[in-house]
Amino acid sequence: MYNLTVLSAKGRRELQVALPEKINPHVLYEVVRWQLASRRRGTASTKTRGEVAFTGKKPYSQKHTGRARHGDAGAPIFVGGGTVFGPKPRDYSYTLPKKVRRLGLSMALADRAKEGRLFIAEAFEGVNGKTKEFVAWLKTNGLEGSSVLLVTADEKVARAARNLPEVRVLAPAGLNVYDILRQETLILDMTAWEAVQSRLSAPAASGGEA
Repeated sequence: MYNLTVLSAKGRRELQVALPEKINPHVLYEVVRWQLASRRRGTASTKTRGEVAFTGKKPYSQKHTGRARHGDAGAPIFVGGGTVFGPKPRDYSYTLPKKVRRLGLSMALADRAKEGRLFIAEAFEGVNGKTKEFVAWLKTNGLEGSSVLLVTADEKVARAARNLPEVRVLAPAGLNVYDILRQETLILDMTAWEAVQSRLSAPAASGGEA
């Protein structure tokens, strides 16, 4: 069990949640690797000797030149020639078991909770869409000076925070292991926290990111 800090207008209180006590780095690695592989565009492409724009004419005589035999200037050994075994467009994504993806998300949350860097916000008092209002809210709650992952369904709060270089904003459905681990502090509003609880308790849907 972990004690999470709940931020509200009435001050701070503790909320006990059940998250994995043991954090397996390899599970986190596998989930992050799967995520990044799924994000790869896979559009790199090279031309073979049959695709380069060269004439098919023989560059010089087969014999009596003292040079090696060559059929055309598009051969890989010539400058501007084709590429041997070069990359072609491909899909880098692969399947990772839903159980592993769900476990990775719960372990990433546990890692932030263990460090005391996971916070739940009941409301963002005074934040109505202005960046300076969100900066003031961070300062009031002692959260300034660190990189923050903010997960909220409130459009005004998201608009107020998204211009800050040290803050990354996600919708509740977009919460994932990679972004949790790359930011120092994780802040979720109540709607996002309830959505996370549903994801961890209910059977995972096909596709998407953990």
